Amino acid sequence: LTFAKHCDQGMIPNRFPEQAKEPEYNTVDASLWFFWAVHKFLEYTGDYDFVETHILDCLEEIIQYYINGTRYGIKMDRDGLISTAEADVQLTWMDAKVGEWIVTPRNGKAVEVNALWYNALKIMETICDKFGLKYKNECAHLAHLTKKSYDLVFWHEAGGYLYDCVNEDGVDRSIRPNQIFALSLPFRLISREKEKRVLEVVGRELLTPYGLRTLSPKDRDYRGTYSGDQRTRDASYHQGTVWPWLLGHFITAYLNVYGRTKNMKEEAKRFLTPLTGHLREAGLGTISEIVDGDPPYHPRGAISQAWSVAEILRVYKEELQ
Repeated sequence: LTFAKHCDQGMIPNRFPEQAKEPEYNTVDASLWFFWAVHKFLEYTGDYDFVETHILDCLEEIIQYYINGTRYGIKMDRDGLISTAEADVQLTWMDAKVGEWIVTPRNGKAVEVNALWYNALKIMETICDKFGLKYKNECAHLAHLTKKSYDLVFWHEAGGYLYDCVNEDGVDRSIRPNQIFALSLPFRLISREKEKRVLEVVGRELLTPYGLRTLSPKDRDYRGTYSGDQRTRDASYHQGTVWPWLLGHFITAYLNVYGRTKNMKEEAKRFLTPLTGHLREAGLGTISEIVDGDPPYHPRGAISQAWSVAEILRVYKEELQ
């Protein structure tokens, strides 16, 4: 409710500064994750009355601004995909910036942003159907266009995975974990056969005992250790460093692709086993923000981070119990 009240030009704040300062709106994905949050809220509570009264207008505002354009050149292209236009601003979760140096440039059409966009449209379509709203038809049409374009634009046939980002300069073939959201979100975008190939690549190149690396070790820009001064740490933050929160979506994707039989759930549980040891090695009883990409996978960053804890709890409760 708080985030909905602060929606501005279709953008959800990514930060509320202290001392009653204005919220900050410098992210392309927060507004789209908001749809996922609403979807989860309805999944657990079924409280459509609350959504209709307090949230629905915000959801429609987000979609309309993302179609027509909002801050930072965030706008839907003719192919139905969302693009960003300001190359000097980091708008995805991989947002490390040192002075004027953007460590992980992802301007243009990002793979997870458009997976989230498709899900936002499908979630809105579902909600509108519940309320008998004609806006359902527009969302359904755009979702169809987005899904068709997504496969055409992001699929890397020779590599068997999804491009990380696409813009006027070409495609980014970096093997990163952002593609996993095309498989883990409620509404998926590519064929089952392609999903299996993506899982194989992500599992081979990025999966570690504590989460997913942010970049393949085979990449020339890979950095396997998060240490040193601020500049050195920021340079590796999304360039190989492992993030435990991504493990939740990897497990959901794994079960989406291979099914939720008893045997497959037992198989998926093994992905969480190393974390039981981690609970006793950094912040006691909790999960660290990040981990080195190279063995022995030293925990780094904050000793307890909301993303890490919440995603592991979510996937354990929803998928593995």
